Amino acid sequence: MDHERVIRDVTVRLPMASTALEACQWTVSALARHAPATISILLQVHDRLRCVAATGAWQVFSTVPLKTGIVGRVYASGEAATVPDVTADPDYLPVRPDVTAEVCVPVLDPAGRPIGVLDLQWSDPVELDPWRETAARVAARLGARIVALGGAPAESRSEKLLRHAAALTAAPTEWDLLTAAIGAARDVSTLTAAVLVLAGRRGPRLGAPTGAAPGELESRIRAELTEAGPIALGRMITRAHRHGSGYTLGEAGHPPTAEYAPLARAGVRTLVAVPVGPPDTGGVLLVADERLLRPDPTTVNLIELLAGQAWTCLDRLHTLARLREQASSDPLTGLRHTGPFGQRIAAATPGRTALLAIDVDGFKDVNDTYGHQAGDRLLVGLARALEAALRQGDELYRIGGDEFVAVIEVNRPEEAVRIAERLTEAARRTGRTISVGVALPQPGESPEGTLRRADQALYAVKRHGRDGVRLAAA
Repeated sequence: MDHERVIRDVTVRLPMASTALEACQWTVSALARHAPATISILLQVHDRLRCVAATGAWQVFSTVPLKTGIVGRVYASGEAATVPDVTADPDYLPVRPDVTAEVCVPVLDPAGRPIGVLDLQWSDPVELDPWRETAARVAARLGARIVALGGAPAESRSEKLLRHAAALTAAPTEWDLLTAAIGAARDVSTLTAAVLVLAGRRGPRLGAPTGAAPGELESRIRAELTEAGPIALGRMITRAHRHGSGYTLGEAGHPPTAEYAPLARAGVRTLVAVPVGPPDTGGVLLVADERLLRPDPTTVNLIELLAGQAWTCLDRLHTLARLREQASSDPLTGLRHTGPFGQRIAAATPGRTALLAIDVDGFKDVNDTYGHQAGDRLLVGLARALEAALRQGDELYRIGGDEFVAVIEVNRPEEAVRIAERLTEAARRTGRTISVGVALPQPGESPEGTLRRADQALYAVKRHGRDGVRLAAA
């Protein structure tokens, strides 16, 4: 192998690249002509390493946490790694079943700071040391070109939305959730202020301010909306839910509709208004700026997706709060309890006590079509079937309208999954289906955290067609 030729091929192409992405893609293409390897380049984008160029592989990891895998280790240390036997390296991330060796080198800026990694993986015998030197020289040229072109590609808005959606899902309290939603709305839209107006039993209200001090415009908006009162807030909610999302094109000289007059008084000149949740219990997300801007429809669509995710997470937090308040008995199904549900999960043993979050598929349709009495009969019959499918000593709780939780002791996660599958079979025999999420407590994890993971696994089942079981990630 003529390694000098490899370097010349890369060096010739790099000056022609007009973007960092092109520079990475051309580098991979040039290397692939000489190296029978799986090649990838990952650059830091926000808080992850994102794959921006790669040759074909069974599995290309789109993103990798900064300290995960051999690539994460190399990025964090700034030192190249030569791995002659990937099976002996605990950090190896499998991309192909036949890979045997890996060379990974950091992509450095001219100051010597890592901005990414160049990774090569082989399935055939190869002399690794020459390739390590070649890869390091190529990475040095690539890093200089990336910096000359302005640095790594910026995080796209869809990537931002994915990152914020994960943060919303992980929010442990309503305060944390609203803080994350407001920050996400600002970040994804690039507008300076965001406010949630929520419906409630006592009338519409402003969502709590974010953890960080709100900016000047946001403070003015909150002051004007507070002075306008619940009736004005209700009109904003009604407008959003009646007519759907709306946004100003930032045109000067055109007065706002009456519902948004308080916002105009606060100095708002650009506004995206998106409905959140159902009209009676949801609200409206207002994202605003005092500059005359022109939000595009894609921005509005992203804010709509964000609002939908925020509401789903908020609704689940409220459900979890109701679970904690449930008494130790259920008058409808007569499910046997050994004590309050909260106390039971608080006594869960890490790695042994499994929580099975259970939701009846399509229960609302039964109530709406046949009435609540039919729905009650369904729940009673299903409760009996689920109890019969459990083992001696397992416990079943009804913790919501059509929501159940089974608390069982197991030796392995797979045992909990088998029991959950037995419950789904029992439900099918009654003519209904259920979705089940399974989680086992981790050391130091709160009971609420375990239940939240089980709940998230349950809703993953819902999103993938219902009538199934999913084990929550550890």
